[in-house]
Amino acid sequence: MFILSEHSDAIGTLTLNRPAKRNALSEVLVEELIAALTDFQQAGVRVVIIRAAPGAPVWSSGHDISELPQGQDPLPYSDPFERALRAVKSFPAPVIAMVHGSVWGVATDLVLSCDIAVGDETSSFAVTPANIGLAYNTAGLLRFMRRLPLNLVKEMFFTGVPVKAADAAKWGILNHLVPAAELESFTYDLARLIAAKAPLVLRVVKEQLRILADASPITSDVFERIEALRGFGRALHRDAVRCQLRLIFRGGLIQCRDRHLDVGAVRLIARAGRDGSDLVRR
Repeated sequence: MFILSEHSDAIGTLTLNRPAKRNALSEVLVEELIAALTDFQQAGVRVVIIRAAPGAPVWSSGHDISELPQGQDPLPYSDPFERALRAVKSFPAPVIAMVHGSVWGVATDLVLSCDIAVGDETSSFAVTPANIGLAYNTAGLLRFMRRLPLNLVKEMFFTGVPVKAADAAKWGILNHLVPAAELESFTYDLARLIAAKAPLVLRVVKEQLRILADASPITSDVFERIEALRGFGRALHRDAVRCQLRLIFRGGLIQCRDRHLDVGAVRLIARAGRDGSDLVRR
């Protein structure tokens, strides 16, 4: 079992339990997470806490890299991870992320999809697609933009450098930053406070906020341009996989070891438009 599930006094706890892989979010783990949320809903759980095992140095290392498809969009709408995020956001009660340790890649997306996040001084948050030559999906970028200031989103994606706990609290990744010794007691006290409120009101308010927060339509031409850019990202990832994920970026020229991107990638980026034309030169 990669997800340990228990509930008591209307509070459900889901513990990420894949220590050998630093809680990497494999398809099996994510499917177990979705199933556990379904069970909690049927049991009438009023608050859910998602956490790692006590003392784990890594809350989650992010997507299981070994499961990333080659040359394809890694996170389409039907992907289990995307379904898990929707399950968290649509769960009819508040979901709290209790964070001890570092959070990497798409696991940061999972924390941001929770309704409340509580962390201690060991917590940090990084998104690392640029480190492996992989473009992030549009839905994911929108989630980050809706939760965080745009300049912070850009820095996180451009650098891959973890945001430390104090900065995470300042920028709103964390609702509360508490000492590690108090993390569990604080989080469960908060959960008990919420569980004592009118559950139907919380359910309705959460759904209203979800609908309003997601109400950001884009025009068809913007969507097509994004798709073209993502096509380049998929080609880049395919080339990166062929070269064992080792990319060299030099002087505006994208190289893979000692050779350039293939012609298909150049054509894709050319279709993406003027902004992309400087990225690849033959």
